[in-house]
Amino acid sequence: MEKREFWFVVGSQFLYGPEVLETVEKRAREMAEELSKVLPYKLVYKVTAKTNKEITDVVKEANYDNSCLGIITWCHTFSPSKMWINGLASLQKPYCHLATQYNMEIPNDEIDMDFMNLNQAAHGDREHGFIAARLRMSRKVIAGYWKEKSVQDRIASWMKVCNGVAFSKSLKVMRFSDNMREVAVTEGDKVETQIKLGWQVNSWPVGQLVETMNAVTDSEIDALMDEYRASYDFATDDIETVRYQAREEIAIKKMMDEEGCSAFSNNFQDLYGMEQLPGLASQHLMAKGYGYGGEGDWKVSAMMAIMKRMGKDENGESAFMEDYTYNLVPGKKFSLGAHMLEVCPTIAAERPRIEVHPLGIGNRKDPARLVFEGKAGDAIVVSLIDMGGRLRLICQDIRCVKPILPMPNLPVARVMWEAMPCLETGIECWITAGGAHHTVLSYDVTAEQMKDFASIMGIEFVHITKDTTVESLEKELFLNDIAWKLR
Repeated sequence: MEKREFWFVVGSQFLYGPEVLETVEKRAREMAEELSKVLPYKLVYKVTAKTNKEITDVVKEANYDNSCLGIITWCHTFSPSKMWINGLASLQKPYCHLATQYNMEIPNDEIDMDFMNLNQAAHGDREHGFIAARLRMSRKVIAGYWKEKSVQDRIASWMKVCNGVAFSKSLKVMRFSDNMREVAVTEGDKVETQIKLGWQVNSWPVGQLVETMNAVTDSEIDALMDEYRASYDFATDDIETVRYQAREEIAIKKMMDEEGCSAFSNNFQDLYGMEQLPGLASQHLMAKGYGYGGEGDWKVSAMMAIMKRMGKDENGESAFMEDYTYNLVPGKKFSLGAHMLEVCPTIAAERPRIEVHPLGIGNRKDPARLVFEGKAGDAIVVSLIDMGGRLRLICQDIRCVKPILPMPNLPVARVMWEAMPCLETGIECWITAGGAHHTVLSYDVTAEQMKDFASIMGIEFVHITKDTTVESLEKELFLNDIAWKLR
């Protein structure tokens, strides 16, 4: 994945003569070069496609080139869409149709039939769009002038989704033990999930983790303690407890790296041979970009790793989260999100503190953890659930606020937010859709990106917004159920 790029495939035909085709290629190369300067990944001009063979060949090449994360098409002139059928039907990479044109405005004094024949993207893109609709293909359609920042931002956003898709296709999740006993929503069909999303989800014994922990050296712990001091404030004198968390973190990371895993889950009901539930250890690993799921929740662990990869600098502000309790005072209705210990510090409003407190669960020694408040701002919470026959990705818009109470005796990281469209309706919609109590909360991944991810992966998407009502959602879920059963 060191070399990642997108391919620019431009449609045309021989009808307009060689001069037109030369101009099309020159402009397409210019556009790819200029866009590459502002997009997160390089856009490589590949071909001005004029035949079935050219299109099929470039698609075959894209399918088996690991550096290619997706293709972007554009029809500068009129490109008969029948010649796209074989290529598009075999495409296995994400696909964006950029509906644009080289020139911003119509040149009033210069426009003639030569200009019309060359600059007919409005004509060509409609022909091209039809065949993708006829093939019922998942694709992203972005319309607008290619030099406009809003258009470039949308292309960039889609590219980040495609990076998450490529990451998902090779994602490996390490499960320490099973999920929490008798819990339904953390269960799921791992075979179906691998078919649809690419995840390899397997378990490793806690005993192997303990063996790896016992082999960690003091020098390794010392080095990680220096990292802790550089990133966090120490609000405890119990250094040995913090060092034990460092030992856990080093061992978990070693095992994941050896197996090529980017996400993990554990379960407080199975800590055999361990003195503490990994709190600080899990939080610092999340800050490094690893996905995490508590209570054996491998689905949220994988989704967190993917959303981090889709975020800023490929390790965005996304965190494992859980709805805990509500403030139902009129005018101050908010949800308080937290977890026993494990919330990623990338969402902290201020520098986190390392503290040691009793946990009251897991029957182990008091663990060290990071304590902080989440920052204010617009965000989303995302839940992937198994509906028995299909996967449903639920996304809800939220507005995070500075916690309205200091909560001095709550020794965990926490975030307070208002769920859209309001707390009560938001709760009703979430429960109606079957959303889990574990989510990924993200400040820098958008609902549009999650919709694009679901579309590329071929899974159901449900979006709860400021305009959603329980009635409209019930109707949507009913129609979705019928549609997905017919697939």
